[in-house]
Amino acid sequence: MILASLDEVTIRSISVSAMDNNVYLLTSKSSGAQVLIDAADDAPAILALLADAQEDTDAEARLALIVTTHSHWDHVRALAEVREATKARTAAGADDVADIEVPTDVPLHHGDTGSFEGFELEALHLRGHTPGSVALLYRDPHGPAHLFTGDSLFPGGLGNTQGDAQRFASLYDDVVTRVFDELPDDTVVHPGHGAGTTLGAERGSLAEWKQRGW
Repeated sequence: MILASLDEVTIRSISVSAMDNNVYLLTSKSSGAQVLIDAADDAPAILALLADAQEDTDAEARLALIVTTHSHWDHVRALAEVREATKARTAAGADDVADIEVPTDVPLHHGDTGSFEGFELEALHLRGHTPGSVALLYRDPHGPAHLFTGDSLFPGGLGNTQGDAQRFASLYDDVVTRVFDELPDDTVVHPGHGAGTTLGAERGSLAEWKQRGW
C-alpha cells in the first residue's frame, strides 16, 4: 500500500503477522535507493513489497539499508531472510545490537543521519521500550516530516515499558524533548503497529500520559 507519494520519495507499507506489525519502505524517485524499516515477519511479502516499489522510480530500485527500530522478536523475524535475499546492509540502535541475532552493520546513535541518493533519514534515540530503540525521521523539504517510531510512540500513548517507572520516565522524557519539543504538529507518525497519527493529534495528551505512567 502506498502511504504517501511525496516529491522526492514514495512511502509504502504492509502489515505482517497476527501482531499487525508495520513494515515501511522508502524509495527515492530519482535514484531508486530504498530503505526498509523493520523486517518484522513474512519475508515473501516483504520481498514482494520491494518488487512492487519498482513502480515508484524510473531508476533501478535497490535496497540500500534495513533498519530495525528495536530488538524485540516480533520486529526481526524476517530480518535474516530479507538480508540474505537482498544483500542489503543492516542498522539498529547501538544499545540493541547485542540483542539482535542478525549482525548489525551500522550501529545508530542519536542524531546520526544517513544519506541515500535522494533523501536522508535521521535517527532519534528514544530510550525506554528497549535500551536502543530508535525512531527514523524523514524531513520532507516540501511538506510535513514523517517519523517512523517503532514501538516508542503510538496513537494514544507511549510504548510498553512493563510497568517500570524508570523506563517509562526515560521514554517519556526522550519523546517529549527529542520529538514533541523539536518537531511541528503536522509531523506524521508511522508506528510499529496499527494506524498512524500526527504529533498535533497527540500533543494535548502528554500530561495525561505522564500522570497515568503508561
